[in-house]
Amino acid sequence: MMLITGSTGFVGQALLCEALSRRLDVRAVVRNPTPGAGQQVELIAVGDIGPDTNWQTALQNVHTVMHTAARVHIMNDKAADPSAEFRRVNVAGTLNLARQAAAAGVKRFVFVSSIKVNGEATVPGQPFRPDDRHIPVDPYGLSKYEAEIGLQAIAAETGLEVVTVRPPLVYGPGVKANFAAMVRWLNRGVPLPLGAVVRNRRSLVALDNLVDLLLVCANHPAAAHQTFLASDGEDLSTTVLLQRIGQALGKPARLLPVPVALLKLGATALGKADLAQRLLGSLQVDISKNTQLLGWRPPLSVDEGLKKVTASFT
Repeated sequence: MMLITGSTGFVGQALLCEALSRRLDVRAVVRNPTPGAGQQVELIAVGDIGPDTNWQTALQNVHTVMHTAARVHIMNDKAADPSAEFRRVNVAGTLNLARQAAAAGVKRFVFVSSIKVNGEATVPGQPFRPDDRHIPVDPYGLSKYEAEIGLQAIAAETGLEVVTVRPPLVYGPGVKANFAAMVRWLNRGVPLPLGAVVRNRRSLVALDNLVDLLLVCANHPAAAHQTFLASDGEDLSTTVLLQRIGQALGKPARLLPVPVALLKLGATALGKADLAQRLLGSLQVDISKNTQLLGWRPPLSVDEGLKKVTASFT
């Protein structure tokens, strides 16, 4: 039996659907009871995830836990103490689940972490690797890092096979935030001042590729006690990414060649330095370990992934 947490979230829902399509024995965790749901899969309501969540019923006869639930990175976070909230859910909640899982006889715990554990930026041509020194710089990334450290301790103490997967930006049908905004702008033919951002490189991962990697990590013997990074295996500049999204939409990307230095200056003046880093800077990941250790390669190309994500906009 496989237990999937966060089964109504962006990644968790896709993971659940794929697991069911592969006829795996799955149980899904939800926050609250859902009337009329659970016809295809057993649903267990556990309430809010935190240090006191009772997982006893959900963990019965479970062999593998796929932990996708988290308090995610939030733009303009309104919490009085964001760090405390991230730690309550992502650290204390994760470690509480892992301890109960080990006590219940669960063999493997697959943890969806974040590339933010590695850091926010790379030098072009020098991608992050799974064993690099960690430099999380925001409360979300720090909470994922602390959860990873705690999981390693639990694994050493109990023998629970912990597998960690750190994805960068995940895109797919239903994606929200900045990626969805870019697709909408391109679909409407809005000119964007990003036609000169050709020297940076960004790693992304299609939702289908991430789900496939997670399911490999759930079963592959060599994945035990390992950390993997996720991507589509093709890194793109911002300009090329926008052009490829335009191609997927069947519309030209209207990109104005505004100098990068001017964009950085304007973003800083507007208090948008973080957004500028995501659009103008580089963040690459090296997934060679996935191939060498697991024999895994992304089943979906970037263009196939973009075609799927843009389908709902056309």
